[in-house]
Amino acid sequence: MRIYINYPKLYMMIKVLKAGFYSAIQDKGRFGFANIGMPIAGVMDSYAANIANHVLHNNLANAVLEIAFNNAVFQFINATQICISGADFSAKINGKLVKLNAIINVKKDDVLSFGTIKFGARTYVAVAGGFQSETILGSRSMFKEITKTSQLKNGDVLLFQEQIHLRNPLNASIKVNKNYFEDDKLICFKGPEFDLLSEKQQHKLCNANFSISNDINRMGFRLNERLENTLSGIVTSAVLPGTVQLTPSGKLIVLMKDCQVTGGYPRILQLKENSLGKLAQKKPTDKICFVLH
Repeated sequence: MRIYINYPKLYMMIKVLKAGFYSAIQDKGRFGFANIGMPIAGVMDSYAANIANHVLHNNLANAVLEIAFNNAVFQFINATQICISGADFSAKINGKLVKLNAIINVKKDDVLSFGTIKFGARTYVAVAGGFQSETILGSRSMFKEITKTSQLKNGDVLLFQEQIHLRNPLNASIKVNKNYFEDDKLICFKGPEFDLLSEKQQHKLCNANFSISNDINRMGFRLNERLENTLSGIVTSAVLPGTVQLTPSGKLIVLMKDCQVTGGYPRILQLKENSLGKLAQKKPTDKICFVLH
């Protein structure tokens, strides 16, 4: 059993020594604001982020640090406990490798760094009690034009609350099936315009392998292979993270967490949340296939 005693006005700090390719504070995201054009945002892989929070007995809604494609370094100005989950970027504390999906005790001035990518594309760092960045529209998730910045930069300071921990002396950890990161099958449902596709198009969509292009970001992943498009554009309609759009050129776009709330391309598939997380852990040239639920 663990007991937290919180001191809301007393904040501890972590300094960003090297922000890397992409590092940001994210949580579950912003829901209920599509009417004002507000994307959901939030963690790209909710499964991995949930594990990091769960191991620390945090609320699953607590904000975490999302790091894409390694090469980031952080210094703990104060001692705390953390958990790292998701992609394996060879995380180290003071140059010594640490376990994923387990409680890690960090001391004052300890340095967390990431190196060789073993698998996955995004890793998550949870801190005991969650990161305490500014809350806007019910979320701490960084998003351009809503928060002061869309990602961390060198020299930034991350805040968390001081806490006293009384926990079981046996380090809690969770064993995660590596197949989650290697599985190329993305479970999905038919999108609103799926039935407008010909049988030949539907068969190819659900039986062919597609590769991820270099054009990927938090808004969407473009796929390299084309699907013949004989459909007309649609009246601008609602889209969600996980919506698969068919562009006029025949290329597919899978919308991700920072996607817009409406679009005019046919919506031919909708990924399940778990599959959206799997896709977020893929890198350019990785193969995926769609499996209808």
